[in-house]
Amino acid sequence: MNLKPRYVALLLALAVLLGAAGSYIGIEYFADSAETQSTSEQYANKDAENFGSLTEEEQKEFLKSMSGGTDLEKVKQAYNVIQENYVEEVDKNQLVEGAIQGMLDTLEDPYSVYMDPETMEQFNQTIESSFQGIGAEVSMVNDKVTIVAPIKGSPAEKAGLKPNDQILKVDGKSVEGLDLYEAVLKIRGEKGTEVTLQIDRPGVTDPLSIDITRDDIPLETVYTDTKKVDGKKAGIIEITSFSEKTSDEFHKALEKLENDGMDGLVIDVRGNPGGLFTDVQEILKEFIPDDQPIVQVEDRSGEKTRYFSETKEKKPYPITVLMDEGSASASEILAATMQEAGGYELVGTKSFGKGTVQQAIPMGDGSTIKLTLYKWLTPEGNWIHEKGIEPTVAVKQPDYFYTNPVDVKEPLTYNDNSEKVKNIQQMLEGLGYDPGRTDGYFSKETKSAVEAFQKSAGLEVTGEVNEKTGGKLEESIISEVRKEENDKQMQKAVEVLFQ
Repeated sequence: MNLKPRYVALLLALAVLLGAAGSYIGIEYFADSAETQSTSEQYANKDAENFGSLTEEEQKEFLKSMSGGTDLEKVKQAYNVIQENYVEEVDKNQLVEGAIQGMLDTLEDPYSVYMDPETMEQFNQTIESSFQGIGAEVSMVNDKVTIVAPIKGSPAEKAGLKPNDQILKVDGKSVEGLDLYEAVLKIRGEKGTEVTLQIDRPGVTDPLSIDITRDDIPLETVYTDTKKVDGKKAGIIEITSFSEKTSDEFHKALEKLENDGMDGLVIDVRGNPGGLFTDVQEILKEFIPDDQPIVQVEDRSGEKTRYFSETKEKKPYPITVLMDEGSASASEILAATMQEAGGYELVGTKSFGKGTVQQAIPMGDGSTIKLTLYKWLTPEGNWIHEKGIEPTVAVKQPDYFYTNPVDVKEPLTYNDNSEKVKNIQQMLEGLGYDPGRTDGYFSKETKSAVEAFQKSAGLEVTGEVNEKTGGKLEESIISEVRKEENDKQMQKAVEVLFQ
C-alpha cells in the first residue's frame, strides 16, 4: 500500500472531514442542481411528491404549511403541559429541539440527523477556518460512533484506526448518548494537538487506547500513478472521496494517462467513504455505454428513476476496480456499476454497504435536518444497503496489515497468553521473524523471535515486549505496510487487468 499523501475533499456542508467539521458517510445531493444537471437527471419530478423533488421556494412553502397541521396538536399539547406544569422551569428551546431530535430518533436511521443552530455554527466556523483534525470518516452504527475509513496518509491511519472501529471515549470521557456530530466536535481540533481515543475493535476483547496528533487535512481527492507489467503500462487512479471537483480532476487524470499510452486502468476506491451523487455519475459516464443505466434511484413510493450516460461504446482497454471494507456509498455505486453494467472485475474485499441518499434541509433558524430521501439501486436493481458488494476477485492484504496498535502497560513475557501476544506474533511474522505460533501463547520460539528483533533494532535484548519494543515493532510494521511491493490487492488488480 502506497501511503504517499492522498487525502479526502470537502463533500458538502454536512459531509466533511472529521476534525474539520465532522464527517458523515453517504451520498449527498445539492437541492439546487439545475445548473449542473439536465431535467432528465433530476431525482424525481414534482408529481412524485417528495421533498427532494421540490424547488427551494416550494420546500419553504411546504415547511411553512406544516407548521399549523392538525397532526401536530398533540405535540403542541404535550409542549404546553410540560412547560406549564413540570416541577422545574423548562427551557422552551430545549423542548423544541428535543421534539425534533425525538422524531428523527424514531426513524432508526443513523443517516437522518438533526443539527441545532449552535452545532451548525460550530461546524460552519470550522469549515471556514481550516481543515485540521485526525482525518477519518465516521457513521453511527447501532448507536456507536464507528469508523468507516481513515483517510489514507492521515493521522488516523498512521495511528492505526481501522474500518468498523467503535469510539467509546474521547480523552477519557464517554461518548455514549451523544449524537454523531456532538461526538465529532469532541474529536476534532487544531493541528499539533493530541486526542486519545478508546476504541472497541471487532475481534479484540479489551478496548484499545490510541493517541492521535491532529494535523492539516488537504483537499485533493484524485491521485495517479503508473505501473509496468510485462512491458504493459497500467494506469492507476485513486479516488479518496467524491467532492464537487472530483469528476473534473478524474477526467483530467484519465485524459493524461490515455495520452501517455496506458494499456489498462485500475480505479482504486479503497477507503473511499462516498460523497456527491453527481460526481460519481459524471465519472461513470466515461465508461458505461448508454444502453444500460448507470444507477437507479427509488423514492418512498417505489418510483424509480434511471440514469444513463451518452457514451456509445466502452473504452478500448481493460479496467479493474479496487475496493475494501472502507469503500462506501458513492464508491459502491462506482464498483457495482462497473461490474454489472461494464463487466469489469472488482478486486479486494467486501464493501461497507450503504445504499441511501440524504439531503440537507435548512430549517430557517440556522438548524438543519439531514434526511434520507432515497434508496439507490445498482443497474440491475439490487439494493446493497447493510449487505455490501462482494468482490469478483477476493484478495485480503497480508495478516500484518490488520494488526492493532501496540498497547503495552505491563511487559509481555514468556508463558503469557493473550490477544496482545497474538498481535505481537503477527507483527513478528510479518517482519520475517518466526514466532513459532500465532495463537497468543508467548512460547520459547516467540521469545527467541523477540530477541532477534530487539538485536536487529538496536534495542536491549530481553526477550520481553515492553513499551519501547512494542513501539518499535509498530513502527516497523507501518514501514512494511507503506511499501508498494507488499500491497497484494494492487498486485492482483494489475495482474487481473492483463490476464
